[in-house]
Amino acid sequence: MKIAQNTVVSVNYKLSDAQNNLIEDGAQPMVYLHGGYENTLPKIEEELDGKDVGYTSTIQIEPEDAFGDYDPNLVKVEERNRLPEPIEVGMQFEGVAEGSDEEPVIFTVTEIADDKVVLDGNHPLAGMALRFDLSVIDVRAATPEEIAHGHVHGAHGHDHGHDDMEDGEPGDHFRSQPLQ
Repeated sequence: MKIAQNTVVSVNYKLSDAQNNLIEDGAQPMVYLHGGYENTLPKIEEELDGKDVGYTSTIQIEPEDAFGDYDPNLVKVEERNRLPEPIEVGMQFEGVAEGSDEEPVIFTVTEIADDKVVLDGNHPLAGMALRFDLSVIDVRAATPEEIAHGHVHGAHGHDHGHDDMEDGEPGDHFRSQPLQ
């Protein structure tokens, strides 16, 4: 079966920066619903469209087509006493960027020093050109439920709490607190 609109695609991948420094060695395949559902980067969908199981490719995606340019305006320093304890690097909070009327942003704690905490609202890969080594390992037709929900269900897909996964896949959840 060829990769097309409303197919579920399983891809082994390695993610590196433009200098080939490994960022993530996909221990689990990436499984996504193909066809503009925003389940993966559009440039990955574009590369894989019309391909079959066994197709391999290495593509480089520039920041504007991945996670955007790094925006220094999305970094803020907060008083530590404004945040819940215990606080640790990697915790995430929802907030609004300075002078922004836009949607809330997820800020990640990147540094803690005495009475100050640095929060960064940029995606960790913002500003980076990314290199993906891709290998298609499976393609199947999506179920009507997957198409209606706009994402894959089951193994490595989204969990609605009605299958055998107890807590979902690692990384499905993150700790967040509203930031005011």
